[in-house]
Amino acid sequence: MGLAYLFARAADTIADTDLISREQRLNYLNQFRAQFTTGPVQRRDVQTIQSALLPHQSDSAERVLLQRLEECFRLFDTFDPGDQERIRWLMGVLPDGMAMDLTHFHRESAQGLTAFQTLDELDRYTYYVAGCVGEFWTRMVCAHCPSMASWDVKQMSAIGVRFGKGLQLTNIVKDIARDLHRGRCYVPEPLLREAGLTPADLLNRENRLKFRPVLNRLIKLAMEHLDQGWMYTMALPRFEIRQRLACMWPILLAGETLKRVAAAPDLLDPAVNIKAPRSVVYRVLALTTFTGACGYVGTAYWGRLRKQIV
Repeated sequence: MGLAYLFARAADTIADTDLISREQRLNYLNQFRAQFTTGPVQRRDVQTIQSALLPHQSDSAERVLLQRLEECFRLFDTFDPGDQERIRWLMGVLPDGMAMDLTHFHRESAQGLTAFQTLDELDRYTYYVAGCVGEFWTRMVCAHCPSMASWDVKQMSAIGVRFGKGLQLTNIVKDIARDLHRGRCYVPEPLLREAGLTPADLLNRENRLKFRPVLNRLIKLAMEHLDQGWMYTMALPRFEIRQRLACMWPILLAGETLKRVAAAPDLLDPAVNIKAPRSVVYRVLALTTFTGACGYVGTAYWGRLRKQIV
């Protein structure tokens, strides 16, 4: 799990290094993804990626990750074939979302604002960048946890996909204004047209009331996905406390975030930073941890949140 996360972060770093051209980033991203085919890792390609990207890293953690990328691949080579195959599958899908960002949104400013054309595009994007992670997580825990050996992997993977999509939609709605000023409108144009809006209209904060029905629809969709995530969490055996907490925390914090998004008076202002305050984070961690990830307590909390949002 940890190594798969590091590979995903490395791919994200490649896609986000905006000091090199979009075409180059896409090329390096494809080179990186090619390392996860069934053939041996091409060390020269990995070194090429390192040489191209390392000079442009201001974040020390990302720099260290890129510097140790070959070490990550050496560790990957020691894994059993089943784990290798699951990570290969993830790294064959996850970069598609990053590639969508690079190919669909051509400029990184409000002047080059571009939107998704259909709801299907948004759904596909949320699958690539987060939904597939829920599927990967399910495959991994079913392979390694005897208590989940009886799970229907296909059915639970599909629920895990919904879980991931809900978390990603939460990120999209809370960061709408900032993404707009980076040239990215993840809100599909058909939804905007129904409200008499265009993507460019969202740059004007005076349109926040007209945008409200669209926002509410996206929040409702996120909540529907997160409801599936909660069902997934409650399907985990009661004694799998760490796994339950690993699922409870992102869902409950996403709910707290959506509550604040729904109540935000000026969501279209890029200066507004919407997130659950630290005190709320501590409350969620304490309540769920001290009760041993109790389903009754967690479900009551989630139910109360739902009523405050939709």
